[in-house]
Amino acid sequence: MSQRTLIFAVPGDPDQRSGGYLYDKRLAHELAAAGWRVVHLRLPSSFPQPSPADLAATAAALADLPDDSVVLIDGLAFAAMPAIAAAQAVRLRLVALVHHPVGLETGLPAERAERLLESERAALRLAEAIVVTSTTTARTLVRDFEVADERITVAPPGTDRAPLARGSGGAVPALLAVGAVIPRKALDRLVAALVPLQHLPWRLEIAGSLERDRKSVAALRAAIAGLHDPGRVRLLGELDSDDLGRAYDRTDLFISSSIYEGYGMAVAEAVARGLPVVAVAGGALVDWLDRDAGLLVASSDPQALTPALARVVADPQERARLRRGALAARERLPRWDDTARIVAGTLNRVARS
Repeated sequence: MSQRTLIFAVPGDPDQRSGGYLYDKRLAHELAAAGWRVVHLRLPSSFPQPSPADLAATAAALADLPDDSVVLIDGLAFAAMPAIAAAQAVRLRLVALVHHPVGLETGLPAERAERLLESERAALRLAEAIVVTSTTTARTLVRDFEVADERITVAPPGTDRAPLARGSGGAVPALLAVGAVIPRKALDRLVAALVPLQHLPWRLEIAGSLERDRKSVAALRAAIAGLHDPGRVRLLGELDSDDLGRAYDRTDLFISSSIYEGYGMAVAEAVARGLPVVAVAGGALVDWLDRDAGLLVASSDPQALTPALARVVADPQERARLRRGALAARERLPRWDDTARIVAGTLNRVARS
């Protein structure tokens, strides 16, 4: 049987270190290992709010593809190209990859969010199939985007086996949060949640880009400056995989303050390393995070993070209990070859249809 070709269309630099881009890059690698010929099609970086010139360039790039090409398009771009999808759906096999609906991104002006939601709703009607990274996103598309359940494939991110975190080895618990400093990650809220706990020993590291949202960075720095000892919080910026691995290794407790996660790959990485977790129950974490491995607090209550953190930071036995839960849960995390196998099944179905 001849090798099948997949055109994988992703906007901007494919080496960006956000969860969505890491998913795309690893999925392409695993599909190639499984026998697909994966051709990367780099789309303009302005998506999901492309200029007219970038939309025209995207339309031309897709128009150049051979008839019946199987084209997997990252949702950042697909959401903003309903007219292009309408023009190409009659001859290309279009598959959308939705990590998180773009119009639901935290902090968007209401009018812009509504335009993006309507655009994505229209585009998704034209995809032959839709791949999502969590059952939470699948439910959102069915409920709010008029997508039939049978058109959706859930392919959660894989997690590599990783060495167990050794922890700080000291009397002061080391806390870690991972994520770009953007409104949805609510990292200023995390620091605010620690303000009432300044009588307890702890130190916090935050690993993630400081370049994506200046207002969020300013709010985070202001929150840190308001601590009695601002030196207890370190902003590490965006780390490569080796440095991030070292950050996990020296951690005693992982924290996710994110208002919404399409899956929560950083949390899964923490569980893979046997770390106890305290997380806001935003998005998909509710569906997969083992309650023996992490404490979940209501996303609707900004004050709920403080008592949960107090409970775990102050009590080594509680951290040990959650660590035991993480050690068991790490064995049940999906692997990347599982992810690729699920996506490949959808691509094969589309290619045959």
